[in-house]
Amino acid sequence: MEGSADLVPGYYAPVHRSLSEPILLGGAPRAVAILNGTLAGAIGLGLRLWVAGLAIWAIGHMLGVWAARRDARFVDVARRHLRYPTWVRP
Repeated sequence: MEGSADLVPGYYAPVHRSLSEPILLGGAPRAVAILNGTLAGAIGLGLRLWVAGLAIWAIGHMLGVWAARRDARFVDVARRHLRYPTWVRP
C-alpha cells in the first residue's frame, strides 16, 4: 500500500463483501421470496387449492431467481422506476 497514490495514510477501512451484496433466499430477492411464499400459502392452504399454490410458488420463485441472476437489485430498480413520473402522457 506504500506506493499507492490514491490512498490517504490512516484512512483505509476494509468493507466485508456481505455489506454490499443483496440478501437472497434460495436465489431470489428476500422480499420477492416472502411475498411469493405468502401468496402461494394463502392460495394453497386458505383456498385449499394445493396444486395451484404449488404452481404459483414454483413459477414465481423461478421468475424471481431468473430476474435476480440478471440483476440482483431488480426490486429496488422497479420501485425507483415506479416513483418517477411518466414523461409521455397518453
